[in-house]
Amino acid sequence: MHLKGLDLNLLVVLDALLTEKNITQTGRRINLSQPATSGALARLRDFFGDPLLIQVGQKMELTPLAESLRQPVRELILKGEAIIGKNQGFCPETSTRTFRMNMSDSTAAIMGRGLGRIHEIAPMVRVEISSIVDEPTSEYLERGYLDLIVTPSWMVSPLHPSERLYDDQLVAVVWSGNPIAEEGMKLDSYLSSGHIVARFSKFMGWAQDEVFLARSGYQRRIDVVVSSFSMLINQVIGTQLVATVHERFAQYYAQYLPIRIFPIPISIPSFEVKLQWHRFHDNDLGIQWLRQVLRESLEGELQPLTGARA
Repeated sequence: MHLKGLDLNLLVVLDALLTEKNITQTGRRINLSQPATSGALARLRDFFGDPLLIQVGQKMELTPLAESLRQPVRELILKGEAIIGKNQGFCPETSTRTFRMNMSDSTAAIMGRGLGRIHEIAPMVRVEISSIVDEPTSEYLERGYLDLIVTPSWMVSPLHPSERLYDDQLVAVVWSGNPIAEEGMKLDSYLSSGHIVARFSKFMGWAQDEVFLARSGYQRRIDVVVSSFSMLINQVIGTQLVATVHERFAQYYAQYLPIRIFPIPISIPSFEVKLQWHRFHDNDLGIQWLRQVLRESLEGELQPLTGARA
């Protein structure tokens, strides 16, 4: 199909070129040979009257026109996929679809039951989980790289639909050999102990517990900084450190590691974790099914924390 002289199939190539900025990688992404991809770029250059990609040192960069085309071309592709998808059903038992989700490693740790359920119902479906932290995950959703994001409610983008997945709260975790494990977690012991915290990237900034504690007016001593939630739990073993983490995550690890979990002796509100998807995929039957499976897998798994747990 042509529109004002442009073969619309070239828009798929253009979208990949504007993202990859590399002819070879573009060809791999859309299953075209390098000569065919180069030929498509030549036709696009001729149509737009612009080089679109120019060599700068060892890599290619977008021209100003190409940069201005990135977002509208990406949206056009996503809208096209959504239109086509309206006439396509979704049968989990036979589907070979790949779903791409982004979530923290703490959320991924408690998703085992959901992933098992997905594999049980849809044995040929593939799930790819990432923990992107170098920029807002909504940007990856906007570009169509992700199907679902699992994120705390305050990080949800207002541009796309979302729904509640589960509620959680912050708890304190210590090694079972830490004296606090027997004495109990009191305010003075929580504040005077050395803490281990997770910080991820310049975009993410402070971790959630640091923000809440700063707002509460309390200060604590931070002795160790790591780059993932999983490291928080593992690094308290054999130390006197305190880690502040999500309760569901702590309960998961308490099944395997010698840790004790305590309520934080500071008033910190619970929070909501949400699922978010692209607005063009609101009627996507596959994503609707995936959302339902994840919701059902987490229902009723967590009981309120009333005291220390082994």
